[in-house]
Amino acid sequence: MHLFPYAHATHPQWPMAAALVLAQLRGQMALPQYANSPTLALLYITDHYAAHADAILEHLSGELPLVTDWSGTVGIGIAANNVEYFDEPALAVMLLDIPADQYRVFSGVAPLGLGFEAHTALVHADGSTFDLGELVYEMAGRTSAGYVFGGLSSSRTRSVQFAVAADGNLSGHGGASGVFSGGLSGVAFSEEVAVISRVTQGCSPVSPARRITGADRNLVVSLDGEPALDVLLADLQISLDQPEHALEAVRATLVALAPADSAEPTGMVRRTGNLGSEVTVRHIIGLDPGRRGIAVSEQVQVGAQFALCRRDREAARMDVMRIGAEIREALEPQEMSLELAAAMHADEAQAAPHPARQIAGAIYVSCSGRGGPHFGVPSAEMQIVRRALGDVPLVGFFADGEIAGAQLYGYTGILTVFVK
Repeated sequence: MHLFPYAHATHPQWPMAAALVLAQLRGQMALPQYANSPTLALLYITDHYAAHADAILEHLSGELPLVTDWSGTVGIGIAANNVEYFDEPALAVMLLDIPADQYRVFSGVAPLGLGFEAHTALVHADGSTFDLGELVYEMAGRTSAGYVFGGLSSSRTRSVQFAVAADGNLSGHGGASGVFSGGLSGVAFSEEVAVISRVTQGCSPVSPARRITGADRNLVVSLDGEPALDVLLADLQISLDQPEHALEAVRATLVALAPADSAEPTGMVRRTGNLGSEVTVRHIIGLDPGRRGIAVSEQVQVGAQFALCRRDREAARMDVMRIGAEIREALEPQEMSLELAAAMHADEAQAAPHPARQIAGAIYVSCSGRGGPHFGVPSAEMQIVRRALGDVPLVGFFADGEIAGAQLYGYTGILTVFVK
Protein backbone atom coordinates (compact mmCIF):
# COMPACT_ATOMS: atom_id res chain seq x y z
CA MET A 1 0.00 0.00 0.00
CA HIS A 2 1.40 3.39 -1.05
CA LEU A 3 0.76 6.80 0.48
CA PHE A 4 -2.70 8.13 -0.34
CA PRO A 5 -2.62 11.18 -2.64
CA TYR A 6 -4.60 14.02 -1.10
CA ALA A 7 -5.29 17.66 -1.85
CA HIS A 8 -7.28 20.63 -0.59
CA ALA A 9 -8.01 24.17 -1.75
CA THR A 10 -10.21 27.18 -1.17
CA HIS A 11 -11.57 29.60 -3.79
CA PRO A 12 -14.80 31.60 -4.20
CA GLN A 13 -15.47 29.65 -7.40
CA TRP A 14 -15.57 25.87 -7.04
CA PRO A 15 -14.08 25.15 -10.53
CA MET A 16 -10.92 26.99 -9.49
CA ALA A 17 -10.68 25.08 -6.21
CA ALA A 18 -11.23 21.83 -8.11
CA ALA A 19 -8.46 22.74 -10.55
CA LEU A 20 -6.04 23.37 -7.69
CA VAL A 21 -6.97 20.05 -6.06
CA LEU A 22 -6.55 18.12 -9.32
CA ALA A 23 -3.13 19.67 -9.91
CA GLN A 24 -1.98 18.62 -6.42
CA LEU A 25 -3.33 15.09 -6.84
CA ARG A 26 -1.66 14.60 -10.21
CA GLY A 27 1.61 15.93 -8.88
CA GLN A 28 1.59 13.46 -5.99
CA MET A 29 0.50 10.54 -8.17
CA ALA A 30 3.63 11.10 -10.23
CA LEU A 31 5.84 10.50 -7.17
CA PRO A 32 7.02 6.94 -6.47
CA GLN A 33 5.92 6.82 -2.81
CA TYR A 34 2.31 7.75 -3.66
CA ALA A 35 -0.34 5.56 -5.26
CA ASN A 36 -0.67 6.21 -9.00
CA SER A 37 -3.93 4.42 -9.85
CA PRO A 38 -6.29 4.33 -6.86
CA THR A 39 -9.97 3.61 -7.48
CA LEU A 40 -11.54 4.95 -4.25
CA ALA A 41 -11.85 8.64 -3.35
CA LEU A 42 -13.10 10.58 -0.33
CA LEU A 43 -14.57 14.02 -1.06
CA TYR A 44 -15.38 16.62 1.60
CA ILE A 45 -16.77 20.07 0.82
CA THR A 46 -17.78 23.03 2.98
CA ASP A 47 -21.41 24.10 2.86
CA HIS A 48 -20.48 27.10 0.69
CA TYR A 49 -20.25 24.57 -2.16
CA ALA A 50 -23.29 22.47 -1.14
CA ALA A 51 -25.50 23.87 -3.90
CA HIS A 52 -22.90 22.73 -6.45
CA ALA A 53 -22.35 19.24 -5.02
CA ASP A 54 -23.64 17.41 -8.11
CA ALA A 55 -21.50 19.50 -10.47
CA ILE A 56 -18.40 19.09 -8.29
CA LEU A 57 -18.72 15.31 -8.16
CA GLU A 58 -19.38 15.07 -11.89
CA HIS A 59 -16.38 17.26 -12.70
CA LEU A 60 -13.93 15.49 -10.41
CA SER A 61 -15.02 12.02 -11.47
CA GLY A 62 -14.68 13.05 -15.13
CA GLU A 63 -11.15 14.36 -14.52
CA LEU A 64 -10.16 11.23 -12.57
CA PRO A 65 -11.57 8.42 -14.73
CA LEU A 66 -9.63 5.67 -12.92
CA VAL A 67 -11.46 6.54 -9.70
CA THR A 68 -14.66 4.50 -9.88
CA ASP A 69 -15.88 4.81 -6.27
CA TRP A 70 -16.59 7.98 -4.28
CA SER A 71 -17.69 8.70 -0.74
CA GLY A 72 -17.91 11.85 1.36
CA THR A 73 -20.13 14.59 2.72
CA VAL A 74 -20.48 18.28 3.57
CA GLY A 75 -19.37 20.13 6.69
CA ILE A 76 -19.49 23.69 7.92
CA GLY A 77 -15.77 23.11 8.11
CA ILE A 78 -13.42 20.61 6.51
CA ALA A 79 -9.94 19.52 7.44
CA ALA A 80 -6.72 18.45 5.80
CA ASN A 81 -3.21 17.89 7.10
CA ASN A 82 -2.31 20.94 9.21
CA VAL A 83 -5.21 23.15 8.07
CA GLU A 84 -8.91 23.78 8.74
CA TYR A 85 -11.34 25.58 6.46
CA PHE A 86 -14.18 27.20 8.39
CA ASP A 87 -16.79 29.56 6.96
CA GLU A 88 -15.09 29.64 3.58
CA PRO A 89 -15.59 27.75 0.31
CA ALA A 90 -13.24 24.77 0.20
CA LEU A 91 -12.94 21.12 -0.77
CA ALA A 92 -10.60 18.25 0.04
CA VAL A 93 -10.01 14.92 -1.71
CA MET A 94 -8.04 11.84 -0.74
CA LEU A 95 -7.45 8.84 -3.03
CA LEU A 96 -7.21 5.57 -1.14
CA ASP A 97 -4.81 2.89 -2.40
CA ILE A 98 -7.00 -0.09 -1.48
CA PRO A 99 -7.72 -3.02 -3.83
CA ALA A 100 -11.26 -2.90 -5.19
CA ASP A 101 -12.18 -6.28 -3.70
CA GLN A 102 -11.33 -5.04 -0.18
CA TYR A 103 -13.91 -2.25 0.08
CA ARG A 104 -17.50 -1.57 -0.85
CA VAL A 105 -19.25 1.81 -1.15
CA PHE A 106 -22.81 1.71 0.17
CA SER A 107 -25.81 4.06 0.21
CA GLY A 108 -29.58 4.00 0.18
CA VAL A 109 -29.65 2.85 -3.45
CA ALA A 110 -26.63 0.56 -3.17
CA PRO A 111 -26.91 -0.96 0.32
CA LEU A 112 -24.30 -3.20 1.82
CA GLY A 113 -25.65 -6.62 0.98
CA LEU A 114 -24.52 -10.19 0.74
CA GLY A 115 -21.26 -11.11 -0.93
CA PHE A 116 -19.03 -8.72 1.01
CA GLU A 117 -17.86 -9.33 4.58
CA ALA A 118 -17.29 -5.96 6.21
CA HIS A 119 -14.77 -5.72 9.03
CA THR A 120 -15.07 -1.96 9.67
CA ALA A 121 -16.83 0.92 7.92
CA LEU A 122 -16.57 4.65 7.39
CA VAL A 123 -20.07 6.12 7.82
CA HIS A 124 -21.50 9.48 6.79
CA ALA A 125 -25.01 10.21 8.01
CA ASP A 126 -27.75 12.84 7.98
CA GLY A 127 -28.56 13.96 11.51
CA SER A 128 -32.26 14.34 10.69
CA THR A 129 -32.60 10.62 9.90
CA PHE A 130 -35.20 8.88 12.05
CA ASP A 131 -33.78 6.46 14.66
CA LEU A 132 -30.24 7.37 13.59
CA GLY A 133 -28.66 5.93 16.73
CA GLU A 134 -30.28 2.58 16.09
CA LEU A 135 -29.16 2.62 12.44
CA VAL A 136 -25.56 3.28 13.48
CA TYR A 137 -25.76 0.46 16.03
CA GLU A 138 -27.20 -1.86 13.38
CA MET A 139 -24.49 -0.87 10.91
CA ALA A 140 -21.77 -1.63 13.45
CA GLY A 141 -23.41 -5.00 14.06
CA ARG A 142 -23.00 -5.82 10.38
CA THR A 143 -19.21 -5.52 10.67
CA SER A 144 -17.12 -8.35 12.08
CA ALA A 145 -15.18 -5.91 14.28
CA GLY A 146 -18.38 -4.25 15.52
CA TYR A 147 -16.75 -0.91 14.72
CA VAL A 148 -17.74 1.97 12.46
CA PHE A 149 -16.29 5.48 12.38
CA GLY A 150 -17.32 8.78 10.79
CA GLY A 151 -19.80 11.54 11.48
CA LEU A 152 -22.97 13.44 10.69
CA SER A 153 -23.11 15.95 7.86
CA SER A 154 -23.13 19.57 9.01
CA SER A 155 -24.45 22.35 6.83
CA ARG A 156 -26.23 25.68 7.07
CA THR A 157 -27.72 25.06 3.64
CA ARG A 158 -28.04 21.76 1.77
CA SER A 159 -27.06 18.55 3.57
CA VAL A 160 -25.48 16.10 1.13
CA GLN A 161 -23.53 12.86 1.02
CA PHE A 162 -21.46 11.47 -1.84
CA ALA A 163 -21.72 7.77 -2.68
CA VAL A 164 -20.75 6.28 -6.03
CA ALA A 165 -20.19 2.53 -6.31
CA ALA A 166 -18.47 0.92 -9.27
CA ASP A 167 -20.83 -2.04 -9.13
CA GLY A 168 -23.84 0.22 -9.58
CA ASN A 169 -27.16 0.55 -7.77
CA LEU A 170 -29.39 -2.10 -6.29
CA SER A 171 -31.61 -3.60 -8.94
CA GLY A 172 -35.05 -2.02 -8.94
CA HIS A 173 -33.98 1.19 -7.20
CA GLY A 174 -33.26 3.17 -10.37
CA GLY A 175 -30.31 5.38 -11.15
CA ALA A 176 -28.62 7.86 -8.86
CA SER A 177 -26.36 10.86 -9.36
CA GLY A 178 -24.07 9.92 -6.49
CA VAL A 179 -25.29 12.85 -4.34
CA PHE A 180 -27.76 11.94 -1.58
CA SER A 181 -29.66 13.52 1.28
CA GLY A 182 -30.82 11.60 4.35
CA GLY A 183 -29.89 8.19 5.70
CA LEU A 184 -26.45 6.63 5.83
CA SER A 185 -23.71 6.09 3.28
CA GLY A 186 -20.03 5.31 3.35
CA VAL A 187 -17.39 2.70 2.69
CA ALA A 188 -17.13 -0.77 4.24
CA PHE A 189 -13.66 -2.31 4.49
CA SER A 190 -12.67 -5.96 4.62
CA GLU A 191 -10.41 -7.44 7.27
CA GLU A 192 -7.41 -7.02 4.95
CA VAL A 193 -7.67 -3.23 5.37
CA ALA A 194 -5.94 -2.50 8.66
CA VAL A 195 -7.13 0.58 10.53
CA ILE A 196 -6.42 2.03 13.97
CA SER A 197 -9.02 4.41 15.40
CA ARG A 198 -9.11 6.48 18.57
CA VAL A 199 -11.63 8.85 20.21
CA THR A 200 -10.72 12.10 21.93
CA GLN A 201 -13.39 13.64 24.18
CA GLY A 202 -11.78 17.00 24.92
CA CYS A 203 -13.69 17.40 28.21
CA SER A 204 -12.55 17.29 31.82
CA PRO A 205 -14.72 15.96 34.66
CA VAL A 206 -15.62 18.53 37.33
CA SER A 207 -17.42 16.13 39.67
CA PRO A 208 -16.98 12.57 40.93
CA ALA A 209 -18.47 9.78 38.83
CA ARG A 210 -21.78 8.52 40.24
CA ARG A 211 -24.48 5.97 39.44
CA ILE A 212 -27.91 7.03 38.21
CA THR A 213 -30.33 5.53 40.72
CA GLY A 214 -33.51 7.19 39.44
CA ALA A 215 -34.45 8.17 35.89
CA ASP A 216 -37.47 9.01 33.74
CA ARG A 217 -36.62 9.04 30.03
CA ASN A 218 -34.21 12.00 29.70
CA LEU A 219 -34.62 13.19 33.30
CA VAL A 220 -32.00 12.13 35.86
CA VAL A 221 -33.97 11.99 39.12
CA SER A 222 -31.38 10.72 41.58
CA LEU A 223 -27.64 10.04 41.79
CA ASP A 224 -26.31 7.55 44.33
CA GLY A 225 -29.68 7.79 46.05
CA GLU A 226 -29.60 11.59 46.38
CA PRO A 227 -31.79 14.08 44.43
CA ALA A 228 -29.88 14.77 41.21
CA LEU A 229 -30.45 18.53 41.26
CA ASP A 230 -29.12 18.79 44.82
CA VAL A 231 -25.99 16.87 43.77
CA LEU A 232 -25.46 19.19 40.79
CA LEU A 233 -25.86 22.35 42.90
CA ALA A 234 -23.39 21.04 45.47
CA ASP A 235 -20.82 19.94 42.86
CA LEU A 236 -20.97 23.26 41.01
CA GLN A 237 -21.18 25.25 44.27
CA ILE A 238 -24.17 27.24 43.08
CA SER A 239 -27.62 28.07 44.43
CA LEU A 240 -30.97 28.64 42.75
CA ASP A 241 -31.30 31.69 44.99
CA GLN A 242 -28.82 33.34 42.60
CA PRO A 243 -30.43 32.32 39.27
CA GLU A 244 -28.19 34.33 36.93
CA HIS A 245 -24.99 32.90 38.36
CA ALA A 246 -26.49 29.41 38.50
CA LEU A 247 -27.70 29.59 34.89
CA GLU A 248 -24.25 30.69 33.69
CA ALA A 249 -22.57 27.79 35.50
CA VAL A 250 -25.07 25.21 34.21
CA ARG A 251 -24.74 26.46 30.63
CA ALA A 252 -20.98 25.90 30.83
CA THR A 253 -21.45 22.36 32.12
CA LEU A 254 -22.04 19.12 30.23
CA VAL A 255 -22.94 15.62 31.33
CA ALA A 256 -20.73 12.58 30.75
CA LEU A 257 -22.62 9.28 30.58
CA ALA A 258 -21.21 5.75 30.54
CA PRO A 259 -23.08 2.44 30.15
CA ALA A 260 -24.59 0.71 33.13
CA ASP A 261 -22.43 -2.38 32.60
CA SER A 262 -19.16 -0.50 33.11
CA ALA A 263 -17.27 -2.06 35.99
CA GLU A 264 -16.65 0.85 38.36
CA PRO A 265 -17.84 4.48 38.45
CA THR A 266 -14.23 5.67 38.37
CA GLY A 267 -13.68 3.74 35.13
CA MET A 268 -15.21 6.48 33.02
CA VAL A 269 -12.22 8.73 33.75
CA ARG A 270 -8.74 7.87 32.46
CA ARG A 271 -5.64 8.16 34.61
CA THR A 272 -4.81 11.27 32.56
CA GLY A 273 -8.02 12.92 33.81
CA ASN A 274 -9.68 12.65 30.41
CA LEU A 275 -12.93 10.84 29.73
CA GLY A 276 -12.76 7.30 28.35
CA SER A 277 -13.94 6.30 24.87
CA GLU A 278 -17.02 4.52 26.26
CA VAL A 279 -18.33 7.88 27.53
CA THR A 280 -20.81 10.06 25.65
CA VAL A 281 -21.09 13.77 26.44
CA ARG A 282 -24.50 15.46 26.33
CA HIS A 283 -26.05 18.89 27.01
CA ILE A 284 -27.98 19.78 30.14
CA ILE A 285 -31.26 20.99 28.65
CA GLY A 286 -33.15 21.89 31.82
CA LEU A 287 -33.55 21.64 35.58
CA ASP A 288 -36.70 20.33 37.30
CA PRO A 289 -36.99 21.92 40.77
CA GLY A 290 -40.24 20.04 41.45
CA ARG A 291 -38.74 16.56 40.99
CA ARG A 292 -35.22 17.75 41.87
CA GLY A 293 -34.01 16.38 38.55
CA ILE A 294 -31.63 17.21 35.69
CA ALA A 295 -32.86 16.96 32.10
CA VAL A 296 -30.22 15.95 29.53
CA SER A 297 -30.29 15.54 25.76
CA GLU A 298 -30.25 11.75 25.94
CA GLN A 299 -32.50 9.07 27.35
CA VAL A 300 -30.81 7.75 30.48
CA GLN A 301 -30.94 4.41 32.24
CA VAL A 302 -30.84 3.52 35.91
CA GLY A 303 -27.39 2.14 36.70
CA ALA A 304 -25.56 4.24 34.13
CA GLN A 305 -22.54 6.26 35.21
CA PHE A 306 -22.88 10.03 35.42
CA ALA A 307 -20.39 12.87 35.85
CA LEU A 308 -20.44 16.60 35.25
CA CYS A 309 -17.77 17.88 32.86
CA ARG A 310 -16.64 20.97 31.01
CA ARG A 311 -14.97 21.54 27.71
CA ASP A 312 -11.45 22.55 28.49
CA ARG A 313 -8.91 23.81 25.96
CA GLU A 314 -5.85 22.34 27.64
CA ALA A 315 -7.54 18.99 28.23
CA ALA A 316 -8.61 18.91 24.59
CA ARG A 317 -5.09 19.66 23.38
CA MET A 318 -3.52 17.02 25.59
CA ASP A 319 -6.13 14.41 24.64
CA VAL A 320 -5.49 14.91 20.91
CA MET A 321 -1.80 14.42 21.55
CA ARG A 322 -2.64 11.32 23.59
CA ILE A 323 -4.55 9.58 20.79
CA GLY A 324 -1.79 10.41 18.32
CA ALA A 325 0.79 8.93 20.68
CA GLU A 326 -1.35 5.81 21.19
CA ILE A 327 -1.62 5.29 17.44
CA ARG A 328 2.09 5.74 16.89
CA GLU A 329 2.86 3.38 19.77
CA ALA A 330 0.51 0.77 18.30
CA LEU A 331 2.44 0.97 15.03
CA GLU A 332 5.84 0.49 16.61
CA PRO A 333 7.11 -3.10 16.34
CA GLN A 334 9.10 -4.71 19.12
CA GLU A 335 12.20 -4.32 16.99
CA MET A 336 12.69 -1.68 14.34
CA SER A 337 15.34 -0.67 11.88
CA LEU A 338 17.30 2.56 12.31
CA GLU A 339 15.41 4.02 9.33
CA LEU A 340 12.02 3.20 10.86
CA ALA A 341 13.02 4.49 14.28
CA ALA A 342 14.14 7.80 12.77
CA ALA A 343 10.93 8.12 10.76
CA MET A 344 8.63 7.24 13.66
CA HIS A 345 10.26 9.64 16.10
CA ALA A 346 11.22 12.53 13.81
CA ASP A 347 10.28 15.98 15.06
CA GLU A 348 7.76 18.12 13.19
CA ALA A 349 10.33 19.73 10.92
CA GLN A 350 11.52 16.31 9.76
CA ALA A 351 8.18 14.52 9.76
CA ALA A 352 7.56 14.56 6.03
CA PRO A 353 5.84 11.50 4.47
CA HIS A 354 8.37 8.70 4.50
CA PRO A 355 8.23 5.13 3.13
CA ALA A 356 9.35 3.81 6.53
CA ARG A 357 6.22 5.17 8.20
CA GLN A 358 3.40 2.69 8.36
CA ILE A 359 0.53 5.18 7.91
CA ALA A 360 -0.80 5.41 4.35
CA GLY A 361 -3.44 8.00 5.18
CA ALA A 362 -5.79 9.23 7.88
CA ILE A 363 -9.33 10.55 8.39
CA TYR A 364 -10.22 12.99 11.15
CA VAL A 365 -13.82 13.78 12.07
CA SER A 366 -14.23 16.45 14.72
CA CYS A 367 -17.18 18.21 16.33
CA SER A 368 -18.08 21.48 14.60
CA GLY A 369 -17.86 23.16 18.02
CA ARG A 370 -14.22 22.09 18.53
CA GLY A 371 -12.50 23.70 15.57
CA GLY A 372 -10.66 27.00 15.63
CA PRO A 373 -11.70 29.01 18.72
CA HIS A 374 -11.92 26.02 21.08
CA PHE A 375 -8.22 25.34 20.50
CA GLY A 376 -7.20 28.99 20.53
CA VAL A 377 -6.47 29.94 16.94
CA PRO A 378 -7.60 28.85 13.44
CA SER A 379 -6.29 25.42 12.38
CA ALA A 380 -4.89 24.79 15.87
CA GLU A 381 -6.61 21.40 16.23
CA MET A 382 -5.20 20.08 12.96
CA GLN A 383 -1.76 21.40 13.81
CA ILE A 384 -1.90 19.43 17.05
CA VAL A 385 -2.94 16.32 15.11
CA ARG A 386 0.03 16.80 12.78
CA ARG A 387 2.46 17.17 15.67
CA ALA A 388 0.98 14.11 17.35
CA LEU A 389 0.76 11.87 14.30
CA GLY A 390 3.41 13.20 11.96
CA ASP A 391 3.03 14.62 8.47
CA VAL A 392 0.76 12.05 6.84
CA PRO A 393 -1.98 12.33 4.18
CA LEU A 394 -5.14 13.38 6.03
CA VAL A 395 -8.61 14.73 5.24
CA GLY A 396 -11.79 15.07 7.25
CA PHE A 397 -14.66 17.30 8.24
CA PHE A 398 -16.32 19.01 11.19
CA ALA A 399 -19.54 17.22 12.04
CA ASP A 400 -22.86 17.70 13.83
CA GLY A 401 -22.10 14.48 15.69
CA GLU A 402 -19.34 11.91 15.55
CA ILE A 403 -19.54 8.14 15.10
CA ALA A 404 -17.21 5.60 16.68
CA GLY A 405 -17.69 2.00 17.70
CA ALA A 406 -21.47 1.59 17.59
CA GLN A 407 -22.65 4.92 18.97
CA LEU A 408 -23.03 8.64 18.36
CA TYR A 409 -20.83 11.12 20.18
CA GLY A 410 -20.70 14.88 20.62
CA TYR A 411 -17.76 17.23 21.22
CA THR A 412 -15.29 14.54 20.18
CA GLY A 413 -12.61 13.94 17.59
CA ILE A 414 -12.36 10.57 15.80
CA LEU A 415 -8.91 9.89 14.35
CA THR A 416 -8.55 6.84 12.12
CA VAL A 417 -5.40 5.80 10.26
CA PHE A 418 -4.95 3.27 7.48
CA VAL A 419 -1.94 1.06 8.11
CA LYS A 420 0.33 0.00 5.28
